[in-house]
Amino acid sequence: MSTESKPGRSFVTRQAVTDLVRTATLGSYGVSGFASRPHVRLLGYLGFAQPGISVRLGDTIDVELDLTVAFGVPVAEVARQVDSAVRYSIRHALGRDVGRVTIHVAGLRFGPGGVPPTALRPAARAVGPRELADSGSDVA
Repeated sequence: MSTESKPGRSFVTRQAVTDLVRTATLGSYGVSGFASRPHVRLLGYLGFAQPGISVRLGDTIDVELDLTVAFGVPVAEVARQVDSAVRYSIRHALGRDVGRVTIHVAGLRFGPGGVPPTALRPAARAVGPRELADSGSDVA
């Protein structure tokens, strides 16, 4: 069996690139899923689209993602990590660089405990830090 490489061409489908992007994105810390509009979700259920993922193939590979992020994690850090993971995945699998990765964070997903409690408002007559500072007391 010959180990010499022969010049040729290889074809990668849009679905294969989309699968790479989906796997890299969902493997990133803080990503809880993909967000999409209802009609795209319906097409996804029918197998005609990937909700939340748009891939454009040309001279460069451009990726657009609509994500939901877990509540309590830094959104900017999650976006940086997703960008890095998508670029690495495509570069490693296809040997091509990605032109643009656009990430839209469409919402936050709360854990099983539900929506976090809202900030408590102090009572009308409660003494706050501003009143303590105005009175000359030491405020830590």
